[in-house]
Amino acid sequence: MQLLRVYFFCQKGFLINQVREKIYFMSIQLDGKKVALETEEMLRERVKALQEKKGFVPILATILVGDDPASATYVKMKGNACERIGMKSIKVELPSSTSTEGLLDEINKLNLNKEVHGILLQHPVPEQIDERMCFDAIDAKKDVDGVTSLGFGRMSMGEKAFGSCTPQGIMRLLHHYEIEIEGKRAVVIGRSPILGKPMAMMLLNENATVTICHSRTEDLKDQISLADIVVGAVGIPKFIQGDWIKDDAVVIDAGYHPEKCGDIDLDQVIERSLAYTPVPGGVGPMTINTLILQTVEACENS
Repeated sequence: MQLLRVYFFCQKGFLINQVREKIYFMSIQLDGKKVALETEEMLRERVKALQEKKGFVPILATILVGDDPASATYVKMKGNACERIGMKSIKVELPSSTSTEGLLDEINKLNLNKEVHGILLQHPVPEQIDERMCFDAIDAKKDVDGVTSLGFGRMSMGEKAFGSCTPQGIMRLLHHYEIEIEGKRAVVIGRSPILGKPMAMMLLNENATVTICHSRTEDLKDQISLADIVVGAVGIPKFIQGDWIKDDAVVIDAGYHPEKCGDIDLDQVIERSLAYTPVPGGVGPMTINTLILQTVEACENS
């Protein structure tokens, strides 16, 4: 009969099974759905307190331009999240023919509306619209989606600002599971202004050594193979191969595609990783949850 000895290492959150002289590591699943549900319970209490003490609740305004089905679904999910914690939401729906000036007018109305605490402009917008100009028109105090250049600059400098929701959600997930960041080598694959770039700055602000890569990086495999923390944010299904990632790395997959997979081929790396985000159920729930959390914070700040 084999002797089985089990040890729990609570600080790191992982389990080691030792059978004779061979050691097996059980990866930590960074469960975004679970963390989001726990956060919603806390947010319900904060919203209730605001209503009892101040007589109002947080309001998130969402702007949807055009009739893209996926965008409409995302907006609906955000509205449902508001309802679950007792918040209110305002839906502004504009035709796909809307001009930059027309969209700016709507944003300015919401900026001036004292009852609105957060503004979300659903991405992407039709091609005739100057998206960056419209993002930057959002009042920084109401930029709960973390999309303005001003907010990015403040966050990068370590000043108080609402972080872009997906990378901020990832950071919350890492903190919740007590994943060590300081001194670690992190590689972010992707350079979008609302995901890859702010993700890199957030990791850098917590003393990781950060490399930003992308789909055109020539030595991508070599760069990833050195990383203690890998963040896939390139937007291409299974673009990052599991065998590029070293053992005991923390694997964060920020992608989600119709094939129900992410940007990383997780099947090849889950059993070898220290921790990983499942797809779905990892990063996705944390994105919307962070939006709602930051709207509550904006209301409290007001």
